[in-house]
Amino acid sequence: MRILGFYWGIAGVILFLLFAIMRLAPRMMELGDFNLGPLHWIALLVFVPWMAWTEGYKGFHRAFAPRVVARARYLRTETHPVLSLLAPMFCMGYIHATRKRKIVSWAVTGVIVGLIMLLRITPQPWRGIVDAGVVTGLTLGILSILYFWFQVESSTWGHAIALDLPTAEKLDAEETTEQAD
Repeated sequence: MRILGFYWGIAGVILFLLFAIMRLAPRMMELGDFNLGPLHWIALLVFVPWMAWTEGYKGFHRAFAPRVVARARYLRTETHPVLSLLAPMFCMGYIHATRKRKIVSWAVTGVIVGLIMLLRITPQPWRGIVDAGVVTGLTLGILSILYFWFQVESSTWGHAIALDLPTAEKLDAEETTEQAD
């Protein structure tokens, strides 16, 4: 069950992000049907790298991806059948986390859903420009998760990432992490 939780947690998060990319990609591809003006090109050439930096690097690579893999790694060392079945939600911090982690995870999700609702009423080509930036960030996020996953598999994981587990198990997890290293 531990191995299942580890792999299901990481794969589930990647599948979730891939689903988002697949939903956004058609709108992004519609940009090819428009004659973009200078303002559109400037927006595209500024927004996509900005999203790569803020969402892809700072959001995913420096925070979300290592935490996902660290929490999946915890499932690999601890026996929690329910958490193993709900591993993607556990890895994203929606369940079995500190109050702060749950609030942050759910709040970020709420903001993203709100932005998606606003984006639905945004006309093309602006919607495609925004979607191009988001797809770039999500793709970098998946690559970051794969990078950290590879580190765990090749035994080169060396990141001190807070698991944000509830207090009672936090000490046990720290001891387990130290023993696994």
